[in-house]
Amino acid sequence: MLTLTEQAVTAIRGLTTQPGLPAETGLRIAPQDGGAGGLALSLAEGPQAGDQVIGEAGVQVYVQPDAAAALDDKALDARVSETGEVSFQLHAQA
Repeated sequence: MLTLTEQAVTAIRGLTTQPGLPAETGLRIAPQDGGAGGLALSLAEGPQAGDQVIGEAGVQVYVQPDAAAALDDKALDARVSETGEVSFQLHAQA
């Protein structure tokens, strides 16, 4: 199952706790359109049917079933730039 680093939890919390967003808002990971094998990340108001839900330290990540197998042995990490831009990376679990 996908794991989250402390940096990823902090970044997701910052994105999902903005004013006006529902309490269930989480980060959704799904296959990228076009079938290029990439993944698309977006904010979602809640899980969709069949999503794998990963809850850690008060944040939610919703993984679409088609993406779950590819992420099974991965850890999601995040970096925040000096300008506040968040970028996510996947690494092999330690």
